[in-house]
Amino acid sequence: MQPGPRATIRDVAARAGVSVATVSKVINQRHGVAAATSARVRAVIEELGYEASLVAQSLRNHRTNVIGVLVADLEPFSTELLKGAAGAIRGSGYELVVYSAGGDQAGWEKRYLSRLSGTLVDGAVVVTPAVVLEGLQGTPVVAVDPHTGPSRVPTIDSDNLRGAWAATSHLLALGHRRIGFLAGRPDLQSAQLREAGWRGALTEAGVAVDESLVRVGGYDPAVSLGVARELLTSADRPTAVFAANDLSAIATVEAARGLGLRVPEDLSVVGFDNLPDSALCTPPLTTVDQPIQEMGRRAIEWLIALMRGDGVGGEHHLTLDTRLVVRGSTGPVGGGAAAAGGSVGGGSAAGGSAGGGPAAGSAAGAVREGAAGGGAASG
Repeated sequence: MQPGPRATIRDVAARAGVSVATVSKVINQRHGVAAATSARVRAVIEELGYEASLVAQSLRNHRTNVIGVLVADLEPFSTELLKGAAGAIRGSGYELVVYSAGGDQAGWEKRYLSRLSGTLVDGAVVVTPAVVLEGLQGTPVVAVDPHTGPSRVPTIDSDNLRGAWAATSHLLALGHRRIGFLAGRPDLQSAQLREAGWRGALTEAGVAVDESLVRVGGYDPAVSLGVARELLTSADRPTAVFAANDLSAIATVEAARGLGLRVPEDLSVVGFDNLPDSALCTPPLTTVDQPIQEMGRRAIEWLIALMRGDGVGGEHHLTLDTRLVVRGSTGPVGGGAAAAGGSVGGGSAAGGSAGGGPAAGSAAGAVREGAAGGGAASG
């Protein structure tokens, strides 16, 4: 069944027996309309399901009360971030619209902002922009996890360096020395910092960085599956792998299983993100938790402050803490899973940082979840 034609302002005026100008006054809450007439017009609007055009509304009021969240693609990271954004929008008087580029398309950020700004959205949160967003006119913008790092546009990310340092230190404390690394996207600063954390923790522990243990998974599960197989079938394979995101880590576990390797008895695996799937896979994945939903919430709060002219104080860049979550995918060399327990203080969950590097700080605090091979503990 085809939907009927969309109601227009003229339809509302005709049904209510008033002029189009009167309907416009009611919609925009202007004076000069009797209470009874206003009530009748609103009843007709409800009956017909009339919605004012955002473009027309913006031309009249210079605002739409709509916030756009712009993403390259709808994948697990952006989905988690949207949960936080949706929570922050409640009660704010704004609505949330999500725009996806449908995959990596060069220049999508500025193209979308140019298309939407001023007529469809009052402001935008741009997730993992690959270009510098400075110099934009008119529309407030907050960037989350930008490829290029902090800039004059307000940006929010998580402490990727400390998180990666804690993950690697955890594996070192379990006795691993041949620790492979599945890198993320080379153009993304967060991926670069995770690799720097891996390298820094090894160097601090006196373990030489072996470049033959590095593969680029690009945050892509299919690519990660292939390079993980390559890494695990090498002549002197690693006893542990730190993957730059959870999807790559889960792909590594899958590759190990296909090769007859047991996790964690034969191979320990650590991810990064703490996506919901990380606690549900077998075994549950040890990972670095970055507060993705909080990143979305803070981005919306900052954006609303900018749109209202309040600014964001002296802050233009916010880095949120990360922490290590120990589950069943890591254990000592040739052993079982790392012991389960309660909350652990700063440093790696297996007895702290290998030295005094970034993981020793509170931002890399760790939590142990669940028993070996079991599900994740609640809380």
